[in-house]
Amino acid sequence: MELFLDILPILLLVMLSAFFSGSETAMTAASQPRMLELERQEVAAAGIVNQLRARTDRLIGAILFGNNLVNILASALATSLFIGWFGSNGVFYATIVMTLLVLIFAEVMPKAYAINHADSTALRLAPVLRGVVSVLAPAAQTIQLVVEGTFRIFGVRFESALSPAASEEELRGAIRMHAAPEPDPEVDAEREMLSSILDLGDVEVEEIMTHRSGVAMIDADMPAPEIVKEVLASPYTRLPVFKGDSDNIVGVLHAKDLLRAVHRAGGDVENLKIRKIAAAPWFIPESTALLDQLHAFRERREHFATVVDEYGAFMGIVTLEDILEEIVGDIADEHDRTVAGVRAGRDGSLVVNGDVTIRDLNREYGWELPDEHAATIAGLVMHEARRIPEVRQVFAFHGFRFEILRRRGHRVTSIRVARLDDNGTGTGPAPDTA
Repeated sequence: MELFLDILPILLLVMLSAFFSGSETAMTAASQPRMLELERQEVAAAGIVNQLRARTDRLIGAILFGNNLVNILASALATSLFIGWFGSNGVFYATIVMTLLVLIFAEVMPKAYAINHADSTALRLAPVLRGVVSVLAPAAQTIQLVVEGTFRIFGVRFESALSPAASEEELRGAIRMHAAPEPDPEVDAEREMLSSILDLGDVEVEEIMTHRSGVAMIDADMPAPEIVKEVLASPYTRLPVFKGDSDNIVGVLHAKDLLRAVHRAGGDVENLKIRKIAAAPWFIPESTALLDQLHAFRERREHFATVVDEYGAFMGIVTLEDILEEIVGDIADEHDRTVAGVRAGRDGSLVVNGDVTIRDLNREYGWELPDEHAATIAGLVMHEARRIPEVRQVFAFHGFRFEILRRRGHRVTSIRVARLDDNGTGTGPAPDTA
């Protein structure tokens, strides 16, 4: 009984050490987003966790102070006890016993459990830990002042908050960590959507717009009946209206506005004034970031914008749907085709129109072709080739083989694209090395 009473204080101190070690690991490893969400759901323990973590220096200081205090006290008691049993050799025996005892039961075991059950452990320990921190706060704050003063002597300063770039990197890392235990297409889609939202500020309208060569337009000088026929035959509800030259955009005609005008005229389309029916065009620069354009669409309650370059020349159009597709992927309707301008070849390659955008190809086929220097596949080939390629010329870069099929003037209009295998070869003739 006497032996047990001698050992009991040491065991209690080791248990306290395990409490401090597990608390430190749980509080630092617990999911901050989940704790915030639980606090929003009025889980009291989650609120305490967030309060403690709001002052991390105070929390860690108190935990470390308490942990070291009980470890040193336990070691001192054990040394005294072993010296009484074994004389001077008791110091050696006490060192071995306490090292193993503290390492296994006060460090490794509680931390291993806490790291694997961080959220639940933090929620259970938070109420007790709040009281412990309050008691040890004066000593912890004194230690913190000494530490900060020492760092100042050596010119060390601490940043109080993450920079915007570092915060974005942290958020991107959290999104990449968002994964299911087993492969799950739904979770993968969520991760892609969240990443796409962060990319909106880095992508310009030029990269996703419909180029002028692919825009269906209305000539304001055409007779009204012909305009009505073109609008009804078009799969689009909004069409740019030009006068004289295609660069001279004078309005945007909405099919519903045209039908209202026809209804008001009693079906008589001969005297319709298309310029009066069309809405005023909204011009935006091609360098506008998608995030800014999304905000502008929302503020103006618009869905359609005309894109111009720095000289005011008409470059193409962008819609709200185009930006939303950058987040959620293609939104197909009854008039859409999956990546228009792409068809499969017999040998497994793809025949791609030169004006198909790199972003559409990357999104549809999971490729990672760079789009920093070119928006279209033809632009990428010319950028990498450093010349205007000839028909039947073949290039290999970025893990793909590109064969020029057709060219109109200086414009590449059709390319055969095939992924290279591990040996650097693909279908067809060897890549051009000139």
